[in-house]
Amino acid sequence: MTGPIQWGVLGAANFARQFMAPAIHAADGARLAGLATSDASKAQPFQSFCPDLKVYDSYDALLADPLIDAVYIPLPNHLHVEWSLKAMDAGKHVLCEKPMTMQAQEFDDLIAKRDQTGVLAAEAYMIVHHPQWQHVRRLIADGAIGKLVHVAGAFSFDNRADTGNIRNRAETGGGGLRDIGVYVIGSARYATGSEPVSVNSAIRWQDDIDVFTEIRAQFPGFTYSSYVSIRMHPHQEMVFHGEGGLIRLTAPFNARVFGEARVELHRPGLEMQVTRFPADDQYKLQVEAFCRSVRDGVEYPCPLEFSRGTQDMIDRVFSGATPL
Repeated sequence: MTGPIQWGVLGAANFARQFMAPAIHAADGARLAGLATSDASKAQPFQSFCPDLKVYDSYDALLADPLIDAVYIPLPNHLHVEWSLKAMDAGKHVLCEKPMTMQAQEFDDLIAKRDQTGVLAAEAYMIVHHPQWQHVRRLIADGAIGKLVHVAGAFSFDNRADTGNIRNRAETGGGGLRDIGVYVIGSARYATGSEPVSVNSAIRWQDDIDVFTEIRAQFPGFTYSSYVSIRMHPHQEMVFHGEGGLIRLTAPFNARVFGEARVELHRPGLEMQVTRFPADDQYKLQVEAFCRSVRDGVEYPCPLEFSRGTQDMIDRVFSGATPL
């Protein structure tokens, strides 16, 4: 394939308007070409930074256009599998928001369809494209903190006032664990290259959605603990604690939004080395990695198989949880 990858977006979601559509528009090797929405007024904010954007009145119309090479899917969670499969059947490469599925076994259908059609399909798990996480992965692998003993994570925000938000609705696959649990779980798996041996959890439910989840797990050689909540003051942090040092990320998931991406390496003698990443846009980097994979055959850093592993751990958290 020569020239930029032509992208279409299924639905005028706020997240797409604020982050992913601008990232596609700015990314090297990509062109934001189309938006599917039945409400033309919702296209105007997208056209403010991409004036030549073509607007389709249905998702099917966008998928039927042979000029569109790839689609980004920011639809409510319960629609992700359906439209990912439809897009692949239409010959489009697919980047779908997380969680891409509601159950780990649903990834099997997506993987089979990907292999059958030969397109690239992936969950939009943007943090693995951020250099701070690649840095952390190298530090752990190189023994910078000695033997890893424990990993701790936290991610919270409070959206109780936004009653119409899909995250607050059970019928759209809402709740905190699916929305942000993927980060405290997936980042630990990515940084360590390990999978959990056992998982224990406790969940506080409200109107049939999980609003606070506490997780404890055993990985080969180290323990793990984390919590996520959509009813607490905003906070995010990941800590990797070893026998010879500690790594702390201060804005591990929403770099530049929650704060500057910083990786602290704590060493013996109260020494601390800080590596800063003030300008990196993980959404733009994600799109560029996707385009390189489509165009040049470069291995994509976050394949469906990796995302299936995160969803499998989420399933285990749900299935074994005690109520709070």
